[in-house]
Amino acid sequence: MYDVIVIGGGHAGSEACLAAARMNQKTLLVTGNINMISSMPCNPSVGGPAKGIVVREIDALGGEMAKVADKTQIQMRLLNISKGPAVRALRAQSDKVEYPKEMKKTILQQDNLEVIEAYVDKLYINDGIVSGVILEDGTEIKSKKVIVTTGTYMQAKILVGDTVKNEGPDKEKASMNLSTQLRELGFKTTRLKTGTPPRIKRDTIDFSKTEVHEGDKVERTFSFDNIYYKDINKQEPCYLTYTNEITHNIIELNLEKSSMYSGAVEGVGPRYCPSIEDKLVRFRDKERHQIFLEPESLSIDEMYVQGFSTSMPHDVQDRMIKSISGLEHAEIAKYAYAIEYDAIDPRTLYPTLESKDYPGLYFAGQVNGTSGYEEAACQGLMAGINACLKLQDKEPLVLKRNEAYIGVLIDDLVTKGVNDPYRLLTSRAEYRLLLRHDNADIRLRHYGYQIGLITKEQYQNHQIKIDKISNLKSILEDYYISPTLEVNEYFEKIHSTKLKEKSSLYALLRRPEIKIEHMNYFIDLSEYSFEEKEQAEIDIKYEGYIAKSQKQAEKLLKMDDYKIPADINYDVIHNLALEAKEKLKRIKPLTIGQASRISGVNPADISILLIYIKTINNL
Repeated sequence: MYDVIVIGGGHAGSEACLAAARMNQKTLLVTGNINMISSMPCNPSVGGPAKGIVVREIDALGGEMAKVADKTQIQMRLLNISKGPAVRALRAQSDKVEYPKEMKKTILQQDNLEVIEAYVDKLYINDGIVSGVILEDGTEIKSKKVIVTTGTYMQAKILVGDTVKNEGPDKEKASMNLSTQLRELGFKTTRLKTGTPPRIKRDTIDFSKTEVHEGDKVERTFSFDNIYYKDINKQEPCYLTYTNEITHNIIELNLEKSSMYSGAVEGVGPRYCPSIEDKLVRFRDKERHQIFLEPESLSIDEMYVQGFSTSMPHDVQDRMIKSISGLEHAEIAKYAYAIEYDAIDPRTLYPTLESKDYPGLYFAGQVNGTSGYEEAACQGLMAGINACLKLQDKEPLVLKRNEAYIGVLIDDLVTKGVNDPYRLLTSRAEYRLLLRHDNADIRLRHYGYQIGLITKEQYQNHQIKIDKISNLKSILEDYYISPTLEVNEYFEKIHSTKLKEKSSLYALLRRPEIKIEHMNYFIDLSEYSFEEKEQAEIDIKYEGYIAKSQKQAEKLLKMDDYKIPADINYDVIHNLALEAKEKLKRIKPLTIGQASRISGVNPADISILLIYIKTINNL
């Protein structure tokens, strides 16, 4: 008997099984191929806009993705560095061979965690409670909790042109029976689609016709442990090129041969990561589209053609690739394909990611309708945490929308559902100034420590960091300078307005052109780390905006603290709109805040619901 069984060893499954084992629960990971643990069948990268912040949140809570990404990166860049802190995010070009190796090594060395290579045929259900799994060979394995992280494998189909194969990514075996059982149990499933571009041989590319994109010449890490494993002078560059009129003509002439437009595809594709043929149809006014050539690994001679996902036949892919500047003589090492798979309706889940109808059953990752490694990993972590907290009879961990992008993602899934593969964007977060790259540990590390995924030493180091940030801000607030000739000569040198009256360094740092490093002229900052100085500077420069966002969040999030009774009967509430009743009964929101975010439930319905709850509470 296990405490937790995790089905699937992708990015969600890896985080789920590690979290459960580290929370002292006897855990089993069932995965079809042990060498595919945390594989990267699509882009060889971790992070990016919003996603990079999620990776830091995973680390703040005690997850593993950030550490593995740091160990196996071959290029690191902070995106949007010239813009405001709300949209900055780290992105690593990952070694797709080393990343799964490192995660597999971590999993196999973890105490309380066993791994078996097998496929789950069905869930084992006893009196309506999920109590384990049944493997394809008929073996029954019992457990108290089960976490489904099947990714894109449930009834998966690979599509290229008019060819359709029942396979998962990288020709792996698909899971054919599990989603059938889920439908029999009453779960609504939907067909979703994603895809991947071709890989081309590095030595057949003419890089002189492309634009080079180097990594940052500053040591950066996803993990707050700040261990840097690589030489910043030995990063692998990426390269930028573009499609052109010839490329577009080839696509137009062969559009009906694409699985996407031939009728072979049933599923809905990702809105924010369309195939190249979909881009052409949707954005006909564009003369060209960006194509990034990204190294996949130091050990294989393949480049990933970012932005060129397609399901065209192989011969058409060859012509499309050779039409692009720099790729005239390129050879395709692996052809692109589309993949279609079953996902559940995540509105059948609580914010803990537990099924509303089947206690003990959790879902995480692309099976919930998301896209991306990072979105999957954070769900796996939260499902693992909440399964264990329930086993320990403790309160669940549900992150609010003003606390984490993870909270935004899960709330969107369980409240609004998905129509196409969900991708996290900064625009989805109404409190994004609060949910920054730089402060993920300050927002979340205390949760990681409380649940036991952050060690005492890590938490003590975190407290030291917070104290130093506070200390630095106090020094800047107390240190005043006068408008002397020397001072004003310095301000002129750094292209800032001359000082006219006595002022604190704290006030001066609010000037847009003045950076924290300029304060070195007046005080010694050598004892503070880059992150400590960065945090202090952002807190000071954006103090007013941050305070305003916090005030707005506090006002709106009061509704998230207002609980809806578990046994509420919406049918007896007079004047509640019919659509609102149907949505509330199906989604079963836990709070007034969650109810207010359901599509079809309007402010008038919320007012009626509030009055009703107050009335029954006073009885």
